Amino acid sequence: MNPLKCTLNRRNFIALAGGSCAVVSAVAIAKTNSSESSSRPSGPPPQHAKKNVKKITKEGKINYVKTDVLVVGGGMAGVFAAVKAHDAGAHVIMVDKGSVGKSGQTPFARGIFRYDEKTASMTKAEFLKKTADASEYMNNPVYTKLMLDHSAECVDQLKAWGFFEKACYAESLNRPLKKRKITIFERITLTHLLKEDERIAGAMGMFIDKNESLAIQAKSVILCTGASGFKPSGWQIGSLTSDGDAMAYRIGAEVTGKEWVDGHSRTNYGLDGLNRVVGSDNNHIDAMLSVEENIEVSKNGPSAMGMMGPPGTGHGGPSGDSRMAGADDKSGDHRGPPPGGGGPGGGPPPGGGHEGSGGPVSMGGASAGMSQHKAEGLFPQDDKCSSNIPGLYAAGDALGSMQSGGVYTQVGSSLAGSAVQGALAGKTAAEYAESAKHTAVSKSTIKSVNSEIYAPLLRTQGFSPQWVTQTLQGVMIPNFILYVKKGDRMLAALTYIEYLRDHQVPLLMANDLHELRQAHETANMILNAEMKLRSALLRTESRGSHYREDYPKANDNDWLVWIKIRQNNKGRMELVKHKI
Repeated sequence: MNPLKCTLNRRNFIALAGGSCAVVSAVAIAKTNSSESSSRPSGPPPQHAKKNVKKITKEGKINYVKTDVLVVGGGMAGVFAAVKAHDAGAHVIMVDKGSVGKSGQTPFARGIFRYDEKTASMTKAEFLKKTADASEYMNNPVYTKLMLDHSAECVDQLKAWGFFEKACYAESLNRPLKKRKITIFERITLTHLLKEDERIAGAMGMFIDKNESLAIQAKSVILCTGASGFKPSGWQIGSLTSDGDAMAYRIGAEVTGKEWVDGHSRTNYGLDGLNRVVGSDNNHIDAMLSVEENIEVSKNGPSAMGMMGPPGTGHGGPSGDSRMAGADDKSGDHRGPPPGGGGPGGGPPPGGGHEGSGGPVSMGGASAGMSQHKAEGLFPQDDKCSSNIPGLYAAGDALGSMQSGGVYTQVGSSLAGSAVQGALAGKTAAEYAESAKHTAVSKSTIKSVNSEIYAPLLRTQGFSPQWVTQTLQGVMIPNFILYVKKGDRMLAALTYIEYLRDHQVPLLMANDLHELRQAHETANMILNAEMKLRSALLRTESRGSHYREDYPKANDNDWLVWIKIRQNNKGRMELVKHKI
């Protein structure tokens, strides 16, 4: 059941609203005198419908469609999944919350890894060993090897589509979809996965631009929904709000990788050049995008122009990877502003920033809420991107494949991994659909789900999703919670998150369809926050991008494991170890 559907009488609403204000006032720690306290409210008043705005007062009309394979997400993984599923003989529908080739992180990637053992500077065996060493043995070598085996094929396919000819990828990524006449629904937010007889049956969601919903009956579903985040200001993941993980978790899927964090420390300007192919002959394998700089800032404070928390701009490259921060970088990744700065607020001065440059100390935070690429998402049950729910698959950053463990080890490997996994998931889903039958979902179930989708829109009192999201960000994004961790601080944060989950998510209210989408995103981000805190509390060691002040060393005896997160039969979150 979606947590957004809740009915409360006025007395209970006022009680919960007052309690939420008291909790949120504790999030902001600041000295105020008695006169300030008496003149400033501790939290927002209950949200009411906007004046002079014609509020929608009825549930959206339900549209029905049917397909063999449903692909959710139109980035790199999604496009390959749709193409390969179609080419394997399946009827395919693609749904994107934004626009194909323009959503998520794919548009900002500027390097893709291509491995050819004939020309590479290292063998596959050497590459796999170095990746294992760099990841402190947390990577899944099966998916690392899949990326090596098939990256060249996928890169060559992208070249044939014209991917490397323009900085904007929308045209090239749409080209193979249009050629195959694959049905695409854009600007639709899917909110529910449908399951019948213990296997996937489809999905439901809402149109963003009209008061209608979409019920999709599907034999198989591939989640290509990207990473998770808390809508930080410094990285282009505002649309990546853990939608895939949340939908899958609520129907019983296993999720993994939430204790890891992404160490990007500044805005990805992305569109400053064409994508480039990166090979193993001109890049070393190393542990990148970790939290060393966060630890330094926690101990000594940020130096001049450093940062503490979610930045709008950043002043350094990923930890330990000066190639991705320097203006003279020729590797093809090119994250960060062009030479001379030019970011929001002026950006960093020329030549400043990355470790060892003589510039200010910086830290991760730009991509707050996101795990390492390929480290979070649905837990793979095999080498074919399968989840524990028959017919449900995931690829790219929506699959916790642990391709490079809890760190980032090879520039360009994330985009390559998304392409490879998308292609594999597409083929596998098509094979499954060939022998599967459509599972009918009852009209009463569809109607009930539709009511859950529109519940915030029909509510006349409640909290705005923007305000609850800001509260979430205030709890989760600080360096001393998300990056430099300690048990007591995380338990305190978890108390706030549980309160948001139990008392504010059921009171989320939307005044229009835009806010309705935000309400569902907010609920998903709060679930992601709970997963991240519980996973980080459970892993009592420091390894890769996971650092705990109270457990500063790695513990191979107890923690050469992946953590799986799932719902138990009482609807509670439970975490279990999966030995590597």
